[in-house]
Amino acid sequence: MPENAPKGNHPSASAEADDLVSTNAGLILPGGKVDPEAIQRAIDASGAPDDDSELRRVVFTLRRDLKSRLDKYLTTRITFMSRNQLQKLIDGGGVAVNGRQPKASTVLRAGDVVEVVVPPPPTGVIRPEEIPIDVLYEDDAIIVLNKRPDIIVHPARAENSGTLVNALAWHLRNRSSLGGDLSTVGNEFARPGVVHRLDRHTSGCIVFAKSDEAHWKLGHQFEHRRVDKRYLAIVQGSVEPLVDVIEAPIGPHPSREKGYREKYVVRHDELGKPSVTICRVRERYRFNRRPVGDQDFSLVELELKTGRTHQIRVHLSHTGYPIVGDDMYGGRPFIDESNATLIARQALHAATLGFTHPITEQPMRFTSPLRGDMGDLIRALRDADRVDTLDPPGATVEVQV
Repeated sequence: MPENAPKGNHPSASAEADDLVSTNAGLILPGGKVDPEAIQRAIDASGAPDDDSELRRVVFTLRRDLKSRLDKYLTTRITFMSRNQLQKLIDGGGVAVNGRQPKASTVLRAGDVVEVVVPPPPTGVIRPEEIPIDVLYEDDAIIVLNKRPDIIVHPARAENSGTLVNALAWHLRNRSSLGGDLSTVGNEFARPGVVHRLDRHTSGCIVFAKSDEAHWKLGHQFEHRRVDKRYLAIVQGSVEPLVDVIEAPIGPHPSREKGYREKYVVRHDELGKPSVTICRVRERYRFNRRPVGDQDFSLVELELKTGRTHQIRVHLSHTGYPIVGDDMYGGRPFIDESNATLIARQALHAATLGFTHPITEQPMRFTSPLRGDMGDLIRALRDADRVDTLDPPGATVEVQV
């Protein structure tokens, strides 16, 4: 029996009578309904990960024949979504029954395993705001941006303005020659068009959907790891080896005290989820400065094979090479010879993003140029006493500043 399943035998009041929650039971209220507040807390605590689907995944194992359609059953479990919204979630690949994509009309039987990636609950209405954005590509279905640092992707918690979603709402109404709007998927959750996310202080490539069909199809690619995401990071130390496959499970920090509850760590227990990052060294730098002596830094290219919360930051810190400026995970700011801090955030940039166009099915690949503080930092590092430029196998990002 799940930890928070209620006691008693009344079918309408007990999750136990119909199903057994086997994943993320903390997201389920007594009676078997998904708790919208718990979903939002999980998202808020994630620090805006690139992919937070694992945080929102629940699994119901049916104990008896319900003789009920899948969409109708889910309305009894996810009460903050309408039946129409749930049908779209099912059609878009957000629900699986016995590991396969079902239809909304699928009739549930005893032993069926229903897996749902629950969308975030409603948080409010999006207000268009005239905020500068850097558009890399736009058509009727998608829009790709070069995200600047220090802007969050969508409203969350007390921050209901100044986000990329607010900026896109204004852009599509006032500046875009194509017009249109963001997809309605997630609109009721103040996340219209949001297919994936980047941390607030991470810059680079991010794609949004402008139609519901594009949203579900793109989301399916992200969910099933069919998207090529490459990042560049400046880290402390001379990274070895040239190519390293970092396989270390990631889970929440064991302390829930303030200052720790947003952190993630490598942990080898039931809370650690399999996580894989491929790290390739592109450049190494060595400074010799008095009185501290030698200081080593490296420019690395990161390829994500999974999309855990803070995955790159945790993996690099765990291997002894924290990202410059990432004070949450042991990184220090880079201070030049004039005692100026060149970058006031983690030196992490989403350099390229490759996926299949959700409508035309053509392969697409976007590159976000290194500008601003990341560009300044790399130029400063290239003035080091020693600079090694490397070409590791499998590297694809063209480093230009």
